[in-house]
Parts: sequence; structure tokens; C-alpha cells
Amino acid sequence: MRLGGRLAGAIEVLDDIETRRRPVADALKDWGLSHRFAGSGDRAAIGNIVYDALRMKLSHPWLMGEDSAAALGYGVLLRQWGYTPDSLVAALDGDRYAPQAPAAVADGSLAGRDLAEAPLHVQADIPEWVVAAFQARFGDNWLAEAQALATRATLDLRVNTLKASRDKVLKALDETGAEAADLAQNGIRIPAGEGPARLPNVTASINFEKGWFEVQDEGSQIVADLVEAKAGEQLLDFCAGGGGKSLALAAAMANKGQIHAYDTDRKRLAPIIERLRRAGTHNVQAHERLADLEPFKDKLDKVIVDAPCTGTGTWRRRPDTKWRLNERNLEERIKQQTEALSGAAAYVRPGGDLLYITCSVLPDENEAQVASFCADNPEFSVASSADAVARLFGASADRFRLDAAGTVGLSPALTGTDGFFFARLRRAG
Repeated sequence: MRLGGRLAGAIEVLDDIETRRRPVADALKDWGLSHRFAGSGDRAAIGNIVYDALRMKLSHPWLMGEDSAAALGYGVLLRQWGYTPDSLVAALDGDRYAPQAPAAVADGSLAGRDLAEAPLHVQADIPEWVVAAFQARFGDNWLAEAQALATRATLDLRVNTLKASRDKVLKALDETGAEAADLAQNGIRIPAGEGPARLPNVTASINFEKGWFEVQDEGSQIVADLVEAKAGEQLLDFCAGGGGKSLALAAAMANKGQIHAYDTDRKRLAPIIERLRRAGTHNVQAHERLADLEPFKDKLDKVIVDAPCTGTGTWRRRPDTKWRLNERNLEERIKQQTEALSGAAAYVRPGGDLLYITCSVLPDENEAQVASFCADNPEFSVASSADAVARLFGASADRFRLDAAGTVGLSPALTGTDGFFFARLRRAG
């Protein structure tokens, strides 16, 4: 397929997403099934246009002067893929599948539009109702932070030190452009790529099957590092999901000690068994019943709560969720977080730590949640992570956002990672 056909396909998918209110992955899959002539490169390019369009779903239409799927598609090529109006016209010339250009492109009026004149939430490409939360969280830098969440994410990997070194994995992946991550001590980063470029399918690698590495955002790796799990400790990963942080913690503990992985959703937890086998991890026990944790009440050194949240910190990877989020969703997540913290706290020994983590950048899910929990549970207080950040990340420590209490914030603009929040809550001894 030429560029025009790919652009037309992306516009068709964007229309489907908007009219049927369906997840982007489902719309792309169905388009591929009904257009079997499209090759893997074509499908990847169409997917890139769609995802890039959803990242900037407000600013593209504003500049184009029309709210349409075509405005989104053309906006991607002109603002994100490096085309100029002239070069785009040349690229589409003679392509009978090329969709009609928006009027602002066809008549040249696009050149006279200035995004700085748009409403702030349009410039930020975020829902208007979350602007106040971004301003509260990031202050004067909130617009840059929001815009960073509208960029493409890199492909991040964590080296499994139980089986390989970072140098060994880098050598095995040298054809992918992989490089050592800036911050995470066992992280590897593969650039996001531009335009129609596809990220490499690293999970098809034999070295992935050998358990040398896992796919994990560098921010997720960093908060796992901040737990500072030590060999011989007894830990609980209370919202374990698929087990990504349990695997990272097990490697940090060199398979010594014990990690109990639990999640209320058995389907989410199920993949952990195969992942543990592949990684060669022997100190993790998976639990699917809350009753299994009863013997560990008041006894564990560290309890990790990677809480359910709005996922605002992951908008680079999941831009469609940005436009489905509403106030009711936030209220539901806050309630779930409160319940998770309350439930997990029962397993922390006196003098032990409750580690609260979210992939959100909203204060109501982070600082406010911590303050509320400590007020309701006075035996817990925030223990600053400033020393841990300095010890683990040295000269790069100034890239982290540390508040007065010592909680930690990560974001694409600051750390080049997904948005994360980390707080260490220590139980009185």
C-alpha cells in the first residue's frame, strides 16, 4: 500500500473508534481481518497513524479547523511525521486511494493557525476537566508535562539478572538499536521510532524465551528499585497483576527470601506462573485467595501496593484511555485504592514498610491518598525516599520530583518514563 491507502485505512479506523466507541486495539484488529491484502508493514503504519492521532486528538482538529477523522489523519502526517504541505501533496499525488484533504490543507489556511491561541487543554491534548489536577501536580510546568504524555513511548526492557547481564542482553539485541537505560540499573531502551517504523518484536526472540529479559517500562523498574528489596526479606506484592514487579523484586533479592504475589483478579494473575518459570524465579509464591495470606498478618517486612488507578501516567502507550476517562472513573479508582491500602496494611510488621505505587499523575490518587491513609492509620507515616533516590541514581537524582514529605514522582518530561508515583509508608515499631 502507498501512503494514501495507509492514510485512508487509518481514517476508516478512527471513524470506527469514534462512532462505535470501541477500544483502538479491537478496531485495528477488525480492520486487518477485513482487509487481508494489507501486509504487516501496512498494518503497522496504519496503527501508528491511529495511535499518534489519538495522542493529539484535540490539537490536530483545532489546527485543521474541523473535527473529523481526516483532520486527525492529516494532522499526524503534517505535525508528527515530518511532512510539509508541499511534500505531502507530492507524496499523495497520483494515489487514487488518498482521502480528500481537509480544507485547511487544501487552501493553505493551515499555515496561518497558531496552536498557542488555542484553549489550554487543547494545547495540552488532555480532557479539560483534568487541567486543574495537572496544574496542582506540576505547577507552572504542567503544560509541558501534559504535552510529553502525547508523545510516543520507547520500548523498555528489564534485564533478568538471575540469568544474564545487561551487556549480554545488549549484545544479543544490537540489531534493534537497544541501549542502556538512563536511570534504571538493569534497564534497556529501544527508541520509539518515527513515522511508519515498527518496534521490534523482542518477545519472539529466543533470548526472551530463555528468560534473559522482560518488557517493562523504565518507570516501573525504577519504582521497583526504590522498594530496595533485600535478600532474605519477606515481601507481599498485594496487587501483583501479571507479576512484573514481583519478577523484578525476586531478581533484586537474588532468589533469596520470599515474595507472596496476590491479586483479586485471578485472570490477571494467571500469567505469572509461566513468567516465573521462564525467569528462573524460585522465591515467589502466587496466591489467588485472600485467605491464603492470613498467616502473614503483622509479619512481613515490605508490602507493595501497586494500586488500581486511572493510568494517566501511561497515556503515551494507551492514548485511547485518555478520552474515556471521566470523574466517575476517578472516584471508583480512589475507592479501590483506599480499600487496597487498608487491606494490605494488615500484613506489615511493626517497623516494616508499606510501599504505595500508582501509574497516575493525579494528586487525588497520589499525595491526597497517602495523606488520607496516614490520617486514618496513625501507626503509619511517610518515610522519605530522598536518600534512596540519591543512593540509587546519583547525579541523576535531580530528575526526580520529590515533595517535602519525600514521595517520588516520575513523568515523561522529567525522567523520560511513564508517569509514576511512589511513597514509602513506615509502620511504627
